[in-house]
Amino acid sequence: MPIPKKYLPLIVAGVLGLVATFLINSYLKQQAEEAKQRAVISQKSLTTVVVAKQDIPAGAPITENMLKEETVSKSIVQPRAATSMDRVVGRASLAPIAKGEQVLLNKIAISGQEVSLSSKIPRGKRAITVSIDNISSVGGMIRPGDHVDIMGMVPLPVMTTEGKQVNQMTNMPLFQDVLVLAVGQDFSAIPATKKEGPVSPAITFALTPQEANIIAFVQEQGRIRLILRSPEDTQIQPATPASWDTVLRTVMPQAFIEQPKDQQSLPLSTKKVEIYRGTQKEVRALE
Repeated sequence: MPIPKKYLPLIVAGVLGLVATFLINSYLKQQAEEAKQRAVISQKSLTTVVVAKQDIPAGAPITENMLKEETVSKSIVQPRAATSMDRVVGRASLAPIAKGEQVLLNKIAISGQEVSLSSKIPRGKRAITVSIDNISSVGGMIRPGDHVDIMGMVPLPVMTTEGKQVNQMTNMPLFQDVLVLAVGQDFSAIPATKKEGPVSPAITFALTPQEANIIAFVQEQGRIRLILRSPEDTQIQPATPASWDTVLRTVMPQAFIEQPKDQQSLPLSTKKVEIYRGTQKEVRALE
């Protein structure tokens, strides 16, 4: 029996509805599957790290309320970052840890155990102790963790115009931006208690083997003086040795202005001697 024409639109609408329902279900299943795959991929690229909830000073025991765990992308995880609070809580910080900073395992030590000096020496450096007096160490105010420039006051041999060799005291810039590891037996950046009495003259630096050899030699020949640097200043600036000639040329440059050639009465081949009277310079020919 043929279907009446008045029912054909209903039948077509029903078929189209079934097709639409099938297509929608297929699309939703596809989207759910893709979302699941994206979640799996995202989960593989994430990891948990331990982050400081507050500023943690050097030498402080680390408690659970100082820390929190955060899920971050593996691409921003720092080397040796702690991934569990169990590995951090109950230990002590070797260096200051800023709020929001990932807690690194090389910045913490076992709580109650004294941190050794060797653990604070940077890779490739050596610890060398130099005897420095109170004035030369910026009034004894240098602390472990500071950075300094090292100067050496040594006698350098120079030749006089008469062909004799004499020693002239010269202040030589040796090394810049040097890390202070310890002052005396104290290698903590934050002292536990204020110490009374004179500051220890022994200061330990982190230097390369060759730099350690040089500073040991200079200490035997003269004196060492330190210049304290700002924590924000890491720039290495050129510096030349300082002697009386350097001082006079700096503070009295007008005394060293060369005369015009037409006013020079001495031939170039004539041997000359320089005579200083205060800040005045006089050149005389040797007969």
